[in-house]
Amino acid sequence: MSTFKAPKGTYDLIPPDSAKYLAVREAIAAPLRNSGYGYIETPGFESVELFARGVGESTDIVTKEMYAFETKGGDRLALRPEGTASVLRAALEANLHKAGNLPVKLWYSGSYYRYERPQKGRYRHFSQVGAEAIGAEDPALDAELIILADQAYRSLGLREFRILLNSLGDQECRPVYRAALQDFLRGLDLDEETLRRADINPLRVLDDKRDDVQKQLVGAPLLRDYLCDACKAYHEEVRELITAAGVSFEDDAKLVRGLDYYTRTTFEFVHDGLGSQSAVGGGGRYDGLSEMIGGPALPSVGWALGVDRTVLALEAEGVTLQLPAATSVFAVPLGDEARRVLFGVVSELRRNGVAADFSYGAKGLKGAMKNANRSGARYTVVAGERDLAEGVVQLKDMESGEQVAVGVNEIVAELESRLS
Repeated sequence: MSTFKAPKGTYDLIPPDSAKYLAVREAIAAPLRNSGYGYIETPGFESVELFARGVGESTDIVTKEMYAFETKGGDRLALRPEGTASVLRAALEANLHKAGNLPVKLWYSGSYYRYERPQKGRYRHFSQVGAEAIGAEDPALDAELIILADQAYRSLGLREFRILLNSLGDQECRPVYRAALQDFLRGLDLDEETLRRADINPLRVLDDKRDDVQKQLVGAPLLRDYLCDACKAYHEEVRELITAAGVSFEDDAKLVRGLDYYTRTTFEFVHDGLGSQSAVGGGGRYDGLSEMIGGPALPSVGWALGVDRTVLALEAEGVTLQLPAATSVFAVPLGDEARRVLFGVVSELRRNGVAADFSYGAKGLKGAMKNANRSGARYTVVAGERDLAEGVVQLKDMESGEQVAVGVNEIVAELESRLS
């Protein structure tokens, strides 16, 4: 019994389960790599100020959920609660927007940290794969990202997710809507903190999950009735492009997302098999974020998909991923000479791209064959002193149980042809 445990609200990824997470990351990344997105990695912590400005001073993420600390040198840092602000900061710092083609298209994968009340599907450390297209205002880009996320989920075999879509307007029409919403909210019976939020960022109140607040929000003015002509036309084009690609979505006039930086297109992927934590991912356009963090005007759009949530969605749908066996060949040596010979065989198989493992520790035949079984290997190679004296090894097919003697010098070629 170990004295240490993983911190509350976190988890360890351990084989064989971890293979599922790797497969999910790979499936989400594949369509991005195929569409001009380059990989980016940023530090696990950044200046507190980056998130305060980027994500928003009044958001729950910044006020309640961020792990912020002061370093020995007096810097105020925070573990990253989301990916977009970091990726944009890195792109600006490296002047990627000046290096050639816009948009700069980037994808990333990593862990994020929020001090939340842990529950199924909501952890204090969680894993996401995300994509950002920086520096172009084009409805086709918004559509591209939504279509690629849809493609990623379908490639995994997910079918029961829904895409919710909305437009949050821009700096022209949102202030008009904001004022109308504030007027409406001031007439409601809300607690002080919610009223304070209504003053700073009234759209966040629409996102309040409490029933008594939601009941009062019936009849609240809707953003779509306030969109200016430019935003309406933009949103209409995004909808048309997604529809033409055969991707179905639902219009959701109340969708706001929990970050302050979104403008225009905003979307969420939800899965009804996950209970209250139904969002598996989401994103949107954030045209003003670059200026908020001190950069030039770079209209951008992006999303992040939760790896943990996607795994839960696969489980909810009963989808089993077809994962390749970790080991194809398992070698069982009986005696010192056999150890030397079979270790050489295993090394050669590995060099030739065959997944092979070896019975380590001086185990007898029975224990070693148990290990071979557990490894999931399709073939086991067994050799003892008598076999080697005859210049052969025993090749056992673990599915049929059939066993044949194969010459020591032919065994690698034989396995390669059987496995190809």
